[in-house]
Amino acid sequence: MKRIVLVTGASRGIGAAIAKLFLDNGDIVYINYNNSFEKAKEFLKYSNAHLIKADVSKEKEIVEMINTIKREYSKLDVIINNAGIAIDTTFDDKTVSNFNKIISTNLIGPFLICKYAKEIMDFGSIINVSSTNALDTYYPYSLDYDASKAGLISLTHNLAVEFAPNIRVNAVALGWVNTDMNKNLDEEYKKGEIEKILVKRFGEPSEIAKVVFFLASEDASYVNNAVIRVDGGFYG
Repeated sequence: MKRIVLVTGASRGIGAAIAKLFLDNGDIVYINYNNSFEKAKEFLKYSNAHLIKADVSKEKEIVEMINTIKREYSKLDVIINNAGIAIDTTFDDKTVSNFNKIISTNLIGPFLICKYAKEIMDFGSIINVSSTNALDTYYPYSLDYDASKAGLISLTHNLAVEFAPNIRVNAVALGWVNTDMNKNLDEEYKKGEIEKILVKRFGEPSEIAKVVFFLASEDASYVNNAVIRVDGGFYG
């Protein structure tokens, strides 16, 4: 049976890889995007893809997005809260405005999506895309991002209780992944980080997608309230 799937931040990077895997397996996937329409429209080659524009930091747009899914299919089976932003600066350059922007997108957005989607989810799975920065890899330049991802893990645990027993809620805590967000890293810094990874490389979006797809599947039917590290064995 085809599942109705929502992937936020799905126009590129990890979100795009996740969306593609679900589409390739025959699911109906809502490709959420905000500013990257040119990338998102590449999914129109799939008959089972629906593009849906929404800024997940804005409650009104989230409500409109969920109402669209409700109107078109009357249900939602899988939510992948993947959309996220980072604004890396020195500590002294951190601002309340940017901190709020990050929290609104990375933490409040997933909460609101789950809040409004609850009425059209009878069974299914929610996967929140967090980071090892939320656990034990600390980068002061991204302390606001790290705090938002730590909050997302806490939210995951509480949502697992709220949505039990028929909807499983899990998180993936990602390490370094080859995405646009990381493509401009200083090469020496990148080499140093790779040395701390047991498999000696950054991950690929397709590898993350496979873990997320598993968590959403019946093969993971007894996996709930879990945080799965996907970081190649980072030991720094």
